[in-house]
Amino acid sequence: MADEFEPSKQVSGGLWYVDGNLDKELVNVMKQLCLRCIRIEKVATLERVHEHLKKQQVVNFEISSQQVFEIFYSMVLDNEIIEVKSTGLWEYYSIPIGTVCYRFDSGPVVAKGSKVGAFASIPCGACTRINPCTPNGVISPSNCAYSTKWLNIDF
Repeated sequence: MADEFEPSKQVSGGLWYVDGNLDKELVNVMKQLCLRCIRIEKVATLERVHEHLKKQQVVNFEISSQQVFEIFYSMVLDNEIIEVKSTGLWEYYSIPIGTVCYRFDSGPVVAKGSKVGAFASIPCGACTRINPCTPNGVISPSNCAYSTKWLNIDF
């Protein structure tokens, strides 16, 4: 077999794999580096973190924005960070409106599982028709299919 050829990234797994096995150490180190960037900036874009990693030269190989995206994607799936769109306000002031960015769910450390208030966990908390909803009105809790299902009872 000719050993002067390098296998395709699709076959070898690319940067994240060594000898066909996922390089968990490298992935964890890259996650920590990305999390540190997000912690510093509060809200970070993929491009900013990619530039930061390249400028700081924290790794001894060339990392692409696609590889940074793969790390971000895995952190979103693991609920370590959340993906949001910039509003241009508050901490998003330096990020153009509508730009995809990443931040922690709440506070400086990531909470496992979603934390919602008590009112958000009931159907009324997420209902778009809550303002016209009254006890004896056309829209009311007694004829609401969502609250009936949530309570698992019939009025």
